[in-house]
Amino acid sequence: MKISFSSIIAAYDPFDWVYELEEIGFGGWEIVCEGDMVLTKELREKVESVHDSTDLDLTIHAPFSDLNLASINYPIWEETIRQTQMCIENAPDRVNIITVHPGHLSPLGAQMPEKAWERIIEAVRILADSAIDYGINISIENMVNIPWMFGRFAHEITGLVETIDRENTCITFDIGHAHLTDSIDDFFEVEFSHVHAHDNHGTNDEHLAIGKGTLDWVRVKEGLKDYTGSVVIEARSFDEGKESYNYLTSM
Repeated sequence: MKISFSSIIAAYDPFDWVYELEEIGFGGWEIVCEGDMVLTKELREKVESVHDSTDLDLTIHAPFSDLNLASINYPIWEETIRQTQMCIENAPDRVNIITVHPGHLSPLGAQMPEKAWERIIEAVRILADSAIDYGINISIENMVNIPWMFGRFAHEITGLVETIDRENTCITFDIGHAHLTDSIDDFFEVEFSHVHAHDNHGTNDEHLAIGKGTLDWVRVKEGLKDYTGSVVIEARSFDEGKESYNYLTSM
């Protein structure tokens, strides 16, 4: 199991700290395509220089601010796909996972949830078909415990992946989100290909340093004992990422 780092604060310049990750012990970096880290061709060159001078594995989190794969508003839905496809097309070589949010119900979508669900399926099929030539898997992340969010529970995510029916579609298991829905054990019963890790007190998506909330990390470690992929620490700061890394590796 390899521990990676991801900063959810897009305002930070990752090139201030990314070259320190290996010294700490991190084995990977997840690029959150938000703010200044949207993967343009120009940014790809900077990211590839990191790839060329380190042994860090790179994964990508697709953009999500103001975007929605479940949107009934066609231009918003289309733009969400376009921005995610840009991540696919500009992904550095050897990137094999891009995590996406399944989307949410808008006020209009809440009046026709079946149509919103169909939009997710169609969108992820488009993305998966685009990504296959790049050797990239589209990995759908489970979401927080908000009723208008899609993909909160294990059976919902697995049903979505099965319906999409693409070999390069998989699941990102977000442990902190699953704590909010009391479904961590349920996710240990399904197949997932990627993991996000952060802590909270079981009510809000706080993204605390690991060990600072109420999540049972001993149980999590046991549940991940056969997992061989990356565990991405999603931290609010570089220091909290280091704190989380030290907590996990000292268990």
